[in-house]
Amino acid sequence: MTKKLIASAALFAAMAGASPALADQGCTGTSSNGAVKLTVVATDLKNSKGEVAFSIYPDSRSKFLASHAYIARARIPTKSPATTACFWLPAGHYAAALYHDENADHDFNRTLFSIKEGFGFSNDAPTTLGLPSFDKVRFALPAAGGTIRVKIRYSR
Repeated sequence: MTKKLIASAALFAAMAGASPALADQGCTGTSSNGAVKLTVVATDLKNSKGEVAFSIYPDSRSKFLASHAYIARARIPTKSPATTACFWLPAGHYAAALYHDENADHDFNRTLFSIKEGFGFSNDAPTTLGLPSFDKVRFALPAAGGTIRVKIRYSR
């Protein structure tokens, strides 16, 4: 369990990173240049406190969860039991990492022994023995656009 928490702490330190402005109505990015709409739904949120941070990573094993390597980010006020964000991106492959920033401090709160805020990955990739591999979180965004659902998990 401790190995998992240490790995998770490193991961979410990268995810928390610098925080762009809170996303407004609509999607981040623009629908020009052949971009298609990706809708991401965070499910199983335990309350409506704070915001959900949605991070989209490029199709690159080395950039997944690397500090500031996300290509799109949105912070959306939490609505329980589900919160939605959307992005305009070129069709292709991506990975998503989300966390429920309950106190809206733009930090993934954890201690050496526990994770204090909920988190999840695309494809609901399991995290039982540490962080999921890129292969487990990688998903396709087709030319018609698409929607993915990410279950938010809490350790407490």
